[in-house]
Amino acid sequence: MRRLYKRVTTVALAAAMVLTLPAAGMTAKADAATDAQPGDVYVSFGADLSSDEKKTVMDLMGITEDDLEDYTVGEITNDEEHEYLGDYLDSSVIGSRALSSVMVELGEDGDGITVETKNISYCTKGMYTNALITAGIENADVTVAGPFEITGTAALVGAMKAYSDLTGEEVSEESMDAAVNELVVTSQMAQDINSDDVEQLMAFVKAKVVEEGLDNDEAISKAIDEGAKELGISVTDEEKQTIISLMKKISKLDLNIDSMKEQAKDLFNKLEDMGIDKEQAKNFFQKIIDALQSFFNSIFG
Repeated sequence: MRRLYKRVTTVALAAAMVLTLPAAGMTAKADAATDAQPGDVYVSFGADLSSDEKKTVMDLMGITEDDLEDYTVGEITNDEEHEYLGDYLDSSVIGSRALSSVMVELGEDGDGITVETKNISYCTKGMYTNALITAGIENADVTVAGPFEITGTAALVGAMKAYSDLTGEEVSEESMDAAVNELVVTSQMAQDINSDDVEQLMAFVKAKVVEEGLDNDEAISKAIDEGAKELGISVTDEEKQTIISLMKKISKLDLNIDSMKEQAKDLFNKLEDMGIDKEQAKNFFQKIIDALQSFFNSIFG
């Protein structure tokens, strides 16, 4: 997989203005980082949408051609879909047409991530939210739409490109790979387990990994078992190994538990009864006890 470089098109020159030189991409990103403001919007269309399909997508997003004049507009191609998703999905599943489209609006600090889906049958709002957090996305309203019922897996790629171009913050290869991997894993597990439970399980285990620094099979496996028990669900050995592999990738990313909770308040509020906050309190008081023991040992040692 390659790093995410800016390739923005305007509405009038959609086919002509593709930025391919790394230096040009980095300059454009630096400008974006300087100019990015809450309310800025990027729309990424599936490159293979027909004119009627594009109109349908725009209607679902609640935008017009006039609106596009004030937005940054780009596209996601089928080649890119295969490039980013090919390690995790069969080419027949990815398909031969890029149809997934996404609109990203920058929010204020503390707004967190909100996701809306239109004509998306495979990926839920929570799945997108989880994956976007893994990618390091912050404070953004994301709308994913298809011209008719589609899986929507490739829209994650468009969302990450959009955020990167708007903010000038490049999404690393490792973050992008982990985010795509996570979206595919959760959506596949949701074929057999309630999607809400899968979302909460993934968020629970990820929070444990980030907060407690879990990075080995045994520790992550215990976190999976704990989450599954709390949710009252069963996870197969194959599913567990898939989650472990994913979480070992996530453990290497620079994620922060407080930021994760701020970006997905609704999702993490559901985890309060699953031990996340209780564990934080336990760790806090344990640190106090350890400090007191150390203090008295130094006096009476």
